Amino acid sequence: MARRIDVTGAGGVRLAAWEFGDPPKGDPANAVTEPVIPPQSGRKRRGGRLGEPLDDGTGSRPGVLLLHGLMGRASHWASTARWLSERHRAVALDQRGHGQSAKSPGAAFTREAYVEDAEAALEQLGLAPAVLIGHAMGALTAWQLAAKRPDLVRGLIVCDMRASALGAASQREWGDWFKSWPAPFATLADVRKWFGEDDPWVERPNPSRGEFYAEVMQESPDGWRPVFEPEQMLKSRETWVYDAHWEELAQVQCPALVVRGLDGELGRAEAQEMVRVLPRGAYAEVADAGHLVHYDQPEGWRTAIEPFLDAVLTPEAPEIP
Repeated sequence: MARRIDVTGAGGVRLAAWEFGDPPKGDPANAVTEPVIPPQSGRKRRGGRLGEPLDDGTGSRPGVLLLHGLMGRASHWASTARWLSERHRAVALDQRGHGQSAKSPGAAFTREAYVEDAEAALEQLGLAPAVLIGHAMGALTAWQLAAKRPDLVRGLIVCDMRASALGAASQREWGDWFKSWPAPFATLADVRKWFGEDDPWVERPNPSRGEFYAEVMQESPDGWRPVFEPEQMLKSRETWVYDAHWEELAQVQCPALVVRGLDGELGRAEAQEMVRVLPRGAYAEVADAGHLVHYDQPEGWRTAIEPFLDAVLTPEAPEIP
């Protein structure tokens, strides 16, 4: 179970935040309890405890905000968030245009809007100073916010997101890819098969990828369609693919961990350069993982990030080298 809390983002956009674990005292009045869609059907939660609950000196557990990638949703973080909630206050955000957050055609899908949404979530939920954990687009949002508001962020985990420009060809490829989807899908089994096996972008069968996309589908009168609007996804993506983002990395003052899957989109050389550019950067990689590191290999992902979290969130911990 996860508790939904509505957040007001940039431009008044309604955002759905999902808190895992026991709610803190003095919750917002608009908080309601709802189940989150299971992250991967049939998978059991694995991994050990992070340890006994810690106090961050203010009488509450340290806050963690999790930001999904493009086309993702908060529930993709369910396994990670439940594990974190044993020790921290873990909240995953459905970003604008995603999950159960608003998808208004007139809303802005700029980088500034996404960053301001995350900023609003930290402030309205009382999470700051928090650790930001972001995957792909969510990781870019996280490091841009860390650069903009260092007072709100005590640590940063970047999961498989490139800092270099991807270019116009990449954006065209994505547009063509969306057009290739055989939507609506007749069943969720068809969704899992297409994204896990038949999609031209799949190099070899990948069941977890099929599960990932099944989780962002909803049933409509003519079949299963994505919960997001593809045009809004392309609009969101075009705000970062033409530019590099090294300068913002260099402005991140807090400890930061760059994590990549060995078969992901972020190459080792670029990841290590990102670590070098970050003033307090560290590096980790997860074997047998692709781009969906935290979803693909949850146990390896937890093993990779646990030492960093222990160092950043434990009171009077030594600094990350």
